[in-house]
Amino acid sequence: MKYTESIEKRRTFGIIAHPDAGKTTLTEKLLLFGGAIQTAGAVKNNKIKKTATSDFMEIEKQRGISVATSVMAFEYSGKQVNILDTPGHKDFAEDTYRTLTAVDSVILVIDCANGVETQTEKLMEVCRMRNTPVIIFVNKMDRDGKDAFTLLDELEDKLDLKVRPLTWPIGMGDYFKGVYNIYDQKINLFQANKTKISKEIVSLSDINSPELDEIIGEKPAAELREDLEMIEGVYDSFDREDYLSGEVAPVFFGSAVNNFGIQELLDTFIRISPSPRGRESDARFINPSDDKFSGFVFKIHANLDPKHRDRIAFLRIVSGRFERNTFYSHIRLNKKFKFPNPTSFMAQDKSVIDEAFPGDVIGLYDTGNFKIGDTLTEGERFMYKGIPSFSPEIFQELENLDPLKSKQLEKGIRQLTDEGVAQMFIQQPGNRKIVGTVGQLQFEVIAHRLEHEYGASCRFVPRNYHKACWITTDNDDKLKQFLNAKTGNIAKDKDDNYVFLAETTFLLQMAEQDYPEITFHKTSDFKLD
Repeated sequence: MKYTESIEKRRTFGIIAHPDAGKTTLTEKLLLFGGAIQTAGAVKNNKIKKTATSDFMEIEKQRGISVATSVMAFEYSGKQVNILDTPGHKDFAEDTYRTLTAVDSVILVIDCANGVETQTEKLMEVCRMRNTPVIIFVNKMDRDGKDAFTLLDELEDKLDLKVRPLTWPIGMGDYFKGVYNIYDQKINLFQANKTKISKEIVSLSDINSPELDEIIGEKPAAELREDLEMIEGVYDSFDREDYLSGEVAPVFFGSAVNNFGIQELLDTFIRISPSPRGRESDARFINPSDDKFSGFVFKIHANLDPKHRDRIAFLRIVSGRFERNTFYSHIRLNKKFKFPNPTSFMAQDKSVIDEAFPGDVIGLYDTGNFKIGDTLTEGERFMYKGIPSFSPEIFQELENLDPLKSKQLEKGIRQLTDEGVAQMFIQQPGNRKIVGTVGQLQFEVIAHRLEHEYGASCRFVPRNYHKACWITTDNDDKLKQFLNAKTGNIAKDKDDNYVFLAETTFLLQMAEQDYPEITFHKTSDFKLD
């Protein structure tokens, strides 16, 4: 296969949603329809012992939520599909933000009853920052929810985005009978089946066929024809270029749990979604078609398999061809590394690969050399941009409950913060560790993992800080003056950058006002400028 064909074949996308919108269920069903799995386990159903394919950490299985990004790959219709299933819970939003830097497009899942929720709006802001193409899947149409036209208006209003329905629901709740495929102008009706792909009941291409009235009833058929007429009158015809530029979001309707609308979504996604895109570096824009290999680390996960205590760096390939056992330059460390066992993923199932291409996400076994944002190249010196840390919202001090396990605790918290599950700020004197997160649940996850993966017990004591701001200035005298004046509020991050821990919005504003020579950064993006 030619190199350009390998690139064109790939489709790398993330699935994002507000918690409980059905994102992980949709991921499973895409794997089911893609032939990657044969049956789907019911998510969050205690009667069924199977947990969702993409949720593999012990705490995820206990809680029934996703707290880490999973990577899954399968082949479908001649394309290599790479799905990145992200945490929906707001406490793990930063993992999702970083994952969005590694995808070329996104499927946003909306609950038809709840519509656009807070987390949905935040996730869309991140997508808009990069003009990421978005497809919207309105889920749970087998339950009573908002009218489809009302939902479309809400999507446009709250997400500041033009939408264009490409499928349309036939009924809702108990009367939900399937979806009409506007894009292909045909209708497929299925029987609900939660674990396997159902056989088609009927497939019609003529919306005016009397057979439709016989199958779904005269009233639903008349309503469907009326709705479709209105759609064609209100919405512009679908333009793929507008979708690829992030200006228009195609909308699909269905029920992930019952397999309605999944086939239509997957088939259309394969045809309209973008092939791998290039990325901006501090030297130039890197195109996928560039001959030389390059890629960046967007996620690190320790103990993916607790039995082997492994640590894996997730690398998104941007350009060139990655080959096993080949030396590549680690730009930040200015060292060369080779990787004898690079892996591809199917949730926690891993297989060693010999080569990979732009768009692929691979796992590299790591002994502590990688940090999030690191760049690997075939020799050229540049760093990829745009994988920031955000200022945390909750701050707690880490206290060691077992002094005999100090080394384990130190190693554990370093590795976990390298993964990006939280940020750590060191305060002097005393080497005090202040851990910052965007949600309370992350502290529970950290304590659970420290105990079960590192054998270290700890507790977290709340600290009254409002925001962490990275500080930079060209005026060394003013910096020294500021550090002396704010000693109790100064810390360093794990890269030794100065951070100001502001206790209130007012005190942060006063600091900015009193020290105009100092810049207070709300994200760590300044390190990449």
